[in-house]
Amino acid sequence: MPDELVILILKYGYLAIFVLVFSQEIGFPNPIPNELVLLFSGYMVFMGLLKLPMVLFAVILADFTGTCLLYTVFYFFGAFILQHKPKWMPIPVKSIERLQKKISKNGLTGIYIGRLSPFIRGYTSVIVGLLQIKAKTYLPIGIITATIWASSENDV
Repeated sequence: MPDELVILILKYGYLAIFVLVFSQEIGFPNPIPNELVLLFSGYMVFMGLLKLPMVLFAVILADFTGTCLLYTVFYFFGAFILQHKPKWMPIPVKSIERLQKKISKNGLTGIYIGRLSPFIRGYTSVIVGLLQIKAKTYLPIGIITATIWASSENDV
């Protein structure tokens, strides 16, 4: 892990963890994957520098807030974004169409599995928004998968 990120997490603790997880969850590229942030956070808990409940709270809140933001944006503006997306925007339309078919076919199980799968977690939020799945259906899955994901990565 880059020294700068170690120093950032040591200096700002839970806030740094929140920002790193949230930014990657909404699609902003991080220099390291969230899994490494969580592993390092778990190590810091083990060393007594951070408290596990607070790390879990920061990670779950960041993950759930990020997935809610992506879901909301694509629920209300997804069709417009895909029709008018700039060339620099990293939304591979073919990948989204392929995942849309899988999620449509597998229903809630597909959403659940997608939210727990590395590399497609964020795309799942986008696709669920594009498919116009109601918030009362998606958000409980979002909080459950955020909790499972954060808890499984922070085992110490």
